[in-house]
Amino acid sequence: MAATFFNNKARAAAVAAGGSKQKPTDGKEEQTQYQPWVEKYRPKTLGDVAAQDHTTKVLQRTLQASNLPHMLFYGPPGTGKTSTILALAKSLFGPALYRSRILELNASDERGIGIVREKVKGFARTQLSQPTGVSKEYFEQYPCPPFKIIILDEADSMTQDAQSALRRTMEQYSRITRFCLVCNYVTRIIEPLASRCSKFRFKSLDNTAASDRLEHIAKLENLNLEDGVISKLIDCSEGDLRRAITYMQSAGRLVNAGSLGGKKDGDEDAEMTDAGSRQVTVRMIEEIAGVIPEDVLDRLVQAMQPTKFGSSYEAVAKVVTDVVADGWSATQLLLQLYRRVVYNDAIPDNQKNKIVMVFSEMDKRLSDGADEHLSILDVAVKISGILGES
Repeated sequence: MAATFFNNKARAAAVAAGGSKQKPTDGKEEQTQYQPWVEKYRPKTLGDVAAQDHTTKVLQRTLQASNLPHMLFYGPPGTGKTSTILALAKSLFGPALYRSRILELNASDERGIGIVREKVKGFARTQLSQPTGVSKEYFEQYPCPPFKIIILDEADSMTQDAQSALRRTMEQYSRITRFCLVCNYVTRIIEPLASRCSKFRFKSLDNTAASDRLEHIAKLENLNLEDGVISKLIDCSEGDLRRAITYMQSAGRLVNAGSLGGKKDGDEDAEMTDAGSRQVTVRMIEEIAGVIPEDVLDRLVQAMQPTKFGSSYEAVAKVVTDVVADGWSATQLLLQLYRRVVYNDAIPDNQKNKIVMVFSEMDKRLSDGADEHLSILDVAVKISGILGES
């Protein structure tokens, strides 16, 4: 039996039952209602950007001067890089001129030299025309400087040839076009390109800033959160606010599923959803984030312990087979196992050094597409051998 979240008949019945109580809404309200929360609560102004005070202060000054340099935003994912440049662009040009003055491209999709020669260069050399149908009050509210902005998101995915071709374009059309490169890894941007930009580093959100933002969204969405849910969201997302908001929305949809027709016997989601309390619990967040239960890790760590009879391969292989059969992610398992082993004070430092190298090699292999079952088994057996060394 499918979960009620996907039960269209139940959803239709719930809507029909509450139809007389609903207020008429316009298209914009409905569109906002069904938006992902990441987009719904994306910062609209520079003042809304969380925990990037230094960057926003500098950009506020450039906003007042209406004179931007080429910019390079870099930092971990989910820290507000794209949101910041979009908020800056909207503050500069307003809704009327935004579409004609801003070109936003995701370089991870269009990463070759062709995109630079065609789309980027074509937009960069387009001359600015006098805007029509815009009042004087509009220009008093928005600076509307005499240049366009090209936003290249995920710029670190661009090929070397594409980045090299971009250098000349940035110089040639700098009078009427500014570039903003957004990336996670600044080392993947070639030095001649990076040197043409003002660099802005976006740091991972601290727990206080992330907690405040998540609590604000939960309040606006009328979510009932169990104690510890916010902390668990921050822990699972590792400083990525976008991921934390996505997890919270998934949990919110899960508890709201109870109002769309009720649970049926045998429903697979029944044990996760407490329809009576309609409260988001820590366990829900762990399930959504794919966190492996502590008892599963305990079994694996116990199986890896050296024995008097030598090899612990059989015990390790049995636990690993069960873990893979349950569908747990190998990457998540390695992350949690790393924390469990490396932060264990009972393990000598020389053994930890060898274990860290094992994790490093396996992380590379998984990134290259290695088999997860064999990878987990290899790591566990190697760690068991290292722990057995005298």
